[in-house]
Amino acid sequence: MKKVLVIGMGKVGSLVATLLHKRFEVTGMDKRTPSGSLPFDVILGDVNDVVFLQSTLKNFDAVVSAMPYNLNLPIAKTAYQLGIHYFDLTEDVPTTNAIREMAKDSKGVMAPQCGLAPGLIGIVGADLAKRFTKLRDIELRVGALPRFPNGLMGYSFTWSPAGVINEYINDAEAIHNGERKMVPSLDGLELINIEGQEFEAFSTSGGLGTMCETYLGKVDTLNYKTIRYPGHAKLMKFLLYELILKEKRELIEQILTEAKPPVREDVVYVYAVVEGWKGDELAREEFYRAYHPIEIDGVHWRAISWTTAASVAAVVEMVADAKLPQKGFIKQEEINFDEFLKTTNGQFFSHDS
Repeated sequence: MKKVLVIGMGKVGSLVATLLHKRFEVTGMDKRTPSGSLPFDVILGDVNDVVFLQSTLKNFDAVVSAMPYNLNLPIAKTAYQLGIHYFDLTEDVPTTNAIREMAKDSKGVMAPQCGLAPGLIGIVGADLAKRFTKLRDIELRVGALPRFPNGLMGYSFTWSPAGVINEYINDAEAIHNGERKMVPSLDGLELINIEGQEFEAFSTSGGLGTMCETYLGKVDTLNYKTIRYPGHAKLMKFLLYELILKEKRELIEQILTEAKPPVREDVVYVYAVVEGWKGDELAREEFYRAYHPIEIDGVHWRAISWTTAASVAAVVEMVADAKLPQKGFIKQEEINFDEFLKTTNGQFFSHDS
């Protein structure tokens, strides 16, 4: 793998390309000219133009999509047809299922869900699970939050509003009492106390990726929940269901984006708990990190941006180094966490920032 195309030059995509540019011959692509200077070439084009996509992607060994979930499939299909490696950040289950179907006979890697959740949290959870001889529970939690919240919602849209709303509306997969089932997002509310700070967590869709399939028959409980400041879930239920704005996704995205713009100082919480038996002894393993904004090459990057970008960049590195399969679908829980941390970009996650 030498030549990599990164599609979507927003905050995350431009950083993905910047990180990969240190090792690969990277080109960016976007519908509009990006603001600011970037250390790599950017071509202009529309992912909905299939002819343009095919003529462009044939010049690359791999493509990373940093586009909203609903624009990934044309890119994935083109990568599949050309036999090049494909990576994305989607949390959308139907999109992932379609990509997985293509991966059955793909000549290159098809690796969706390479962000935080799904993505890093599944890699962490699987690493903890490997330490047990018999599993009981796997509980995974991630929250991307403003560090200094204000207002009743206590939130800021530092991530794609379309992706967040999609996670809140679609049902979530879980294993409960040993059975694989779908549960409503925004339900399963629980309180979490992290170092004296109180949070809430609730079910959202897509965070587990393919883990329910992988761990069915091996655990009694497996779930993923999103961490927010207390009161957030109640307000989102009011907006989406009492005001019935779930039927008007573009409108609710516009309202929330204008009301809660991105903040400079954010924090990403990653928390995983696994319980089970080590031999005859019941045990519990935990992973917790709080990631804050950092500087990369003299530029300030929000926590949500660099954690997401570094996650997918590390997986790209592992494929390039043959630490992962060279074709077919890659499950996040099959990625070795120690090898992930050894990559140039995985090293960002070794310590709290």
